[in-house]
Amino acid sequence: MTTASAATPVLSPAPALSPATIAASTDLRPLFDQVGLHHAAAVLPAWLDRAAREDLAYAEVLQGLLEEETAARATAAGQRRLREAGFPFAASIEQFDFRFRPELKRQLVLRYLDPTFVEQARSLALVGAPGLGKTMLAICIATKHVELGATARFITAQSLANQMGRALTTVGRQRVLRPLLLCDVLVVDELGYLPTQSSFGPALYELIAGRYERRPTILTSNKSLTEWATVLQDASLAAALVDRILHHGDVFYLKGPSYRLKGRTPDGEVTST
Repeated sequence: MTTASAATPVLSPAPALSPATIAASTDLRPLFDQVGLHHAAAVLPAWLDRAAREDLAYAEVLQGLLEEETAARATAAGQRRLREAGFPFAASIEQFDFRFRPELKRQLVLRYLDPTFVEQARSLALVGAPGLGKTMLAICIATKHVELGATARFITAQSLANQMGRALTTVGRQRVLRPLLLCDVLVVDELGYLPTQSSFGPALYELIAGRYERRPTILTSNKSLTEWATVLQDASLAAALVDRILHHGDVFYLKGPSYRLKGRTPDGEVTST
């Protein structure tokens, strides 16, 4: 007699689980934070809700989280570079009133916002009386390059002179100069506004020579280039400095009334509009 064997049961496949269903059983945010994906951890609940509503695939959820994390990191890095730059105020080229400075051709200035300004390690000197927008324009240009990913530093000539005057050792001097030498874009503001010690000239030359053909530098001054010998108290040093600026750079002379007196007569009276 033949005995019939027991039939092997057929197992049904387990139902597929959506990303939202799996995540609902555990809180993944601590794991995201542990591996440094802090922004992704913050937006994870919103993405899980969206996954449930729209029946998103795993890859779509993961891509969305990583794109948001990348964008948040880029924003944070840009904000950090702006803080490190030390600009005295925020300014963008859109805020600069070229109608008030007709001697500055907008299209010409916009060339200095191009990445080639950094790539070619060019220099720019903005010369003119106080209140003409030199500092604002320098900050506008440097800020644009920070937004493009460059590092920047802003320092006034007087601050540089004071810091170098307090640096009594070689190590101290290098501590002051090193971040100014290594940043992608340097702004030296207000050259010639206040008298400086005789040690300032060699320090500024060391800075400009160290950046020459390596990284771009923007200088603002109320003194023409021919007067820099008096500012630096050394004609030979000034000639060498100007030579390096002009070799791969340009000089813009700003003219006209002060921005600060816009809408006023020279004696301070408010004009009607």
